Amino acid sequence: MKKIVFIGAGSMAEAMIGGWVKKECVQANKIYVTNRSDYTRLMYLKDTYGVQVLEKLADIEDADLLILAVKPKDAVAAMQSIAPYIGDHTAILSVLAGISIKTIEKGLYARPIARVMPNTSATIGMSASGIAFNTRVSAQQKKLYLQMLSAIGLVVEVEEDKLHAVTALSGSGPAYIYYLIEAFEKVGTEIGLPKEVVRQLMIQTLAGSASMLQSIDEEPNALRRKVTSPGGTTEAGIRALEAHHFNETISACIKSAEQRSRELAKGV
Repeated sequence: MKKIVFIGAGSMAEAMIGGWVKKECVQANKIYVTNRSDYTRLMYLKDTYGVQVLEKLADIEDADLLILAVKPKDAVAAMQSIAPYIGDHTAILSVLAGISIKTIEKGLYARPIARVMPNTSATIGMSASGIAFNTRVSAQQKKLYLQMLSAIGLVVEVEEDKLHAVTALSGSGPAYIYYLIEAFEKVGTEIGLPKEVVRQLMIQTLAGSASMLQSIDEEPNALRRKVTSPGGTTEAGIRALEAHHFNETISACIKSAEQRSRELAKGV
């Protein structure tokens, strides 16, 4: 691709740009960024990653790929602003939570459109992404998008309706993990450990547990039982989680996020 343009320059755009540039998947000078009004942010991305700043919207006409990365609430306005300038050959890759391919087709006309839900771990090449395509995406384009997204982590193709679930699970997932670490740090300091020690211990614990799940062909509940000795400390902790309805809490978290994605798709 000769020209990729990001419409929106927030955290997700930066994560993808950072991942691609670090992995040398896309040359920085082929990536252009623009947003509604924050020029300081655009210059930060230029100085940090070597990308180009799109000086005027008319310059998107020759873009091979346009990546929609604005906030969902700004999606309609963003599409209205770029619609007069977008070239007939330009394909769309959207990272907008909840905004359907049908809505994008309505705003930017019939063209190859893919929706992807990555997460901010793309910055270090560790994203977990789900992607869906409309019927105008060619086999060659599909292969290219999958290669690009594979460079920043795992990518799986799903039906578009399932992107709501992907958004709730892996799209928002890093925030839940960081929130969990915050809780560990809080209680760890309450029982006498320095915050930095708690963080080191829990990061390694999470990394080790994830590696176990990847490398050992056992179900999570089997691995959990191996740690949980009868009458031991882990069993006491598990019982406390059950008493405080841990499974129900996680279920409410994911289902609330999934429902919000569906609401965004309806413009609520």
